Amino acid sequence: MNANTRRRTVLTAGAAGAAALVTGCGSSGEESGGGDASGTPTGTASDTASPGASPGGGQQLAATGDIPVGGGTIFKEQKVVVTQPEEGEFKAFSAVCTHAKCLVSTVSDGTINCPCHGSKFSITDAAVEAGPATRPLPAEQITVEGGAIRLG
Repeated sequence: MNANTRRRTVLTAGAAGAAALVTGCGSSGEESGGGDASGTPTGTASDTASPGASPGGGQQLAATGDIPVGGGTIFKEQKVVVTQPEEGEFKAFSAVCTHAKCLVSTVSDGTINCPCHGSKFSITDAAVEAGPATRPLPAEQITVEGGAIRLG
């Protein structure tokens, strides 16, 4: 291999790596609070499946009956909290506090609670209800069908 061939190989590999990096750094909407243009959090799902939706989705987290109405459940291993603000309305958010990256520990009295510094987030939209956190928990994608709640 001569010097020109090696240089082309390095440049090609560098360009491919840069393309992969740019693709991986796309906006996820987290800075805007994780909602879409209508203001609806993107991590929400209803208890009805879309026609033609494929069953299964991602990893099953729980049955719909396992999530208390007006409360929620934290899935530590997946770092996700699933809430049910109203009967049949399921939401999912990151369980990692936006203040100091601690894992939230409880869901009670309408808030998702961080044990480290006392931040509290709404079970409805993960908005900050008590600081020191200043940003809401990012929304997570879930699917709800057939009585099962799945990631993705």
